[in-house]
Amino acid sequence: MNFTRLEIPELILCEPKILSDERGYFSETFRQDKLEEFLGYSINFCQENESKSSYGVLRGLHYQLTPYAQTKLVRVLQGAVLDVSVDLRKDSPTFGKHIAIELSEENKKQILIPKGFAHGFVVLSNKAVLAYKVDNYYHQASERGIAYHDKSLAIDWKLNSKDILVSAKDANQALLKNADLF
Repeated sequence: MNFTRLEIPELILCEPKILSDERGYFSETFRQDKLEEFLGYSINFCQENESKSSYGVLRGLHYQLTPYAQTKLVRVLQGAVLDVSVDLRKDSPTFGKHIAIELSEENKKQILIPKGFAHGFVVLSNKAVLAYKVDNYYHQASERGIAYHDKSLAIDWKLNSKDILVSAKDANQALLKNADLF
C-alpha cells in the first residue's frame, strides 16, 4: 500500500496495490502495521460502517466532538463519490480549508481523515456503496455537522445544485462560523 500526504498533511491518501489477472484481482485494503509505520502513531479501529446511496445524494459534513471524535478510513466498494474533508481545528494553519478527492471502485483509493475534520461525500455514479472504519464509537449526543453549502468553504460538489439530495438534518446544519469546533 502506498501512502501520500495531501495538501492538508494530516489527510492521507491510501492506494492499495492491485494484483490482477484473467480471474479478477486481489488487493490488501488495510494493513494496520504499515499505516501506523507511516503515521508514526497507533490507531485502533473499533467500528466499521457501510452506506449505500443513489446519484446526487450528499451526506455530510459530519463529525463528532471530543472525546468522541473519530478518525475515519473511507473507501468506495461500488460506484464513485466526491469525498470531502474540512479542517475544523481552530488553531490549525489550514482551518476551514478542505480537500475533495474522487474515490471509486475503479481507482480503489482510500482516505484517512483524522479527528478534527468534518467529512462528507456526494454520489457521482448511479449508486455508490462506501465502507469506512472508525476509531471511536458513534455517540449521538456528540454528533455535529457543517452546512455543505456554506459559502465560506467554497466547496465545488461537482453537481448542479438541483441534482443534490440531502436529508432535512444536513440541509439545516450550522455554518462554519457558528459551529461547535475542536
